[in-house]
Amino acid sequence: MRIALALLAFFAVMFVGTAVLLARRATASDPTNRRLVSDGGFSAFLPGQQSGFAHKPDGLLRWLTTVDHKDIGILYIIFGIAAGTWGATDGMMIRAELFTSTLTIWDAQTYNAVFTMHGLTMLFFFVTPVFFGFANYFIPILLDAEDMAFPRINAIAFWLIPMAFLLARAGLLTEVLGKMLLSFGIDIPVLLILEPPASGWTLYAPLSTTLANPQMDLLLLGLHLSGLATVMGAINIIVTIFTMRGERVTWSSLDIFSWTILTTSGIVLFAFPLLGSALLMLLADRNIGTAFFTAEGGPILWQHLFWFFGHPEVYILVLPAFGLVSYILPKFAGRKLFGFKFVVYSTLAIGVLSFGVWAHHMFATGIDPRLRAAFMAVSIAIAIPSAVKTFNWITTLWGGSIRLTAPMIFSIGSIGTFIIGGVTGVFLASIPVDLVLHDTYYVVGHFHFIVVGIITFMAFAAGYFWFPLLTGRMYNRKVAKIHAYLTIVGVFTTFTPLLALGYLGLPRRRAAYPAEFEVLQQLATFGAVLLIIGLGIWALNMFQSFRVGPKVTDADVWDLKETDQFSAEWRWFEQRLADKREAAAVTADSSGDTTGDSHADGGPPGDGSRD
Repeated sequence: MRIALALLAFFAVMFVGTAVLLARRATASDPTNRRLVSDGGFSAFLPGQQSGFAHKPDGLLRWLTTVDHKDIGILYIIFGIAAGTWGATDGMMIRAELFTSTLTIWDAQTYNAVFTMHGLTMLFFFVTPVFFGFANYFIPILLDAEDMAFPRINAIAFWLIPMAFLLARAGLLTEVLGKMLLSFGIDIPVLLILEPPASGWTLYAPLSTTLANPQMDLLLLGLHLSGLATVMGAINIIVTIFTMRGERVTWSSLDIFSWTILTTSGIVLFAFPLLGSALLMLLADRNIGTAFFTAEGGPILWQHLFWFFGHPEVYILVLPAFGLVSYILPKFAGRKLFGFKFVVYSTLAIGVLSFGVWAHHMFATGIDPRLRAAFMAVSIAIAIPSAVKTFNWITTLWGGSIRLTAPMIFSIGSIGTFIIGGVTGVFLASIPVDLVLHDTYYVVGHFHFIVVGIITFMAFAAGYFWFPLLTGRMYNRKVAKIHAYLTIVGVFTTFTPLLALGYLGLPRRRAAYPAEFEVLQQLATFGAVLLIIGLGIWALNMFQSFRVGPKVTDADVWDLKETDQFSAEWRWFEQRLADKREAAAVTADSSGDTTGDSHADGGPPGDGSRD
């Protein structure tokens, strides 16, 4: 606990230092190149306004002190990609061990620790930051707002996330550092005390209360801090959408992506505080002798509290993906989204119903049969608004002029994986079926068809769709299509065998298993290799395209004007390119240079031309 308090104090100092830097920057004034807004933050220059350019420092200081929603959005995305890469590495470590039926690479303790941190990393530090990044960047633009409602709170909310991640994963970091120093003859025993916790990502009591590993305390503090940051970000999004919309943006004209992010933020507002309270109670049980989860019925109480957060968390992850499908799919189908209002209503219905299904994770715990029946009914009912979305997407495609770009391939693939993931979830909502399949690989397959299927697919789709706007350059479209097709094949190859393993009764979370299941496990590992190859192709394409990709000179890179779907963010981008060309022409005239500015045709957003 002393280590936990020491690290917490360190992060508190870092937090206060960052806040001071932000405050100093916000209160400084230079009328020649800076402009204050009502909340003290700095606004970026918006096309069409002649107020001047907002000044930003150069280099690392810019990114450490920025309160610009676009910069913070990019920081969220970069951090999410980094955390997701680490979590994917954990996943490959799991699949490597499961390639054979006996323990060959890791021992059981290490295996348990790896899948624990894989789950927590991907759920808390990959998906949510990436989607919050897109929300931060684009929602003010879609709303015709100057920035988020609280720019400095927006920055603080982001910077808490990396600190939380370091707390959560400190065990591996300190162990690696300690062993590196030990190889040079420097022995610091405290660095070897922390080990990655092996409690499972659900942190079930009494195991989580009795583990002697002090890293468990740091993990609980890290998760609590990440929840606090997420709530701050959600409040900012809600206030922004309610109060910062431009005159032309009414509730009836609000885009579907903003609707889904608004609903997601509402769920966060009710779900994460309960998780934070439960984490603090668990921390108290471990360190100061309380008995919230150690007395009779305590382990069941933890499950109720955890899953009251845990199942809405699934919709916190998937609703932004739903919104992206509804936003991107029509662009390449040549049609407006079919049944827009019904998609909005189904989104709101999911947000409400998500809080009434948590106990379907607990059918096997012996809770009252009448209670089980009620939760079964609600769990099946929540499939209805999800089905509404699916039918609307399919109807949008019907009769459309479909263009198979990389974002469209991922969008269509998302519909397929969501159908499989959703239907298999309906089976788990049935009490008799769940009692048979609970804690088998069937649950893993079902869940990953959603998380690696539609959620990750739409993160890729959004990245491809908005990459020209984010960077001012275009990527290699053929390579992007190869990545899309390979990833879809990889998901089906990886997780379909897991459904079969579950039907055959193989329990999950076992490092060793009977030899007759080895072939299906090897097929799943082969699929995971395809996913990693696809991830490498994507990373190389993005890196090279950011460096040397063709510069964008026409904002209508997707030919959206033909179908009257040239939406607000692309109009913003078009005006931005026009401003850059005008600025380049003025510079050329004043310097007598007739060649113009080499960046006039649209550089990355970090080049300071608009920001």
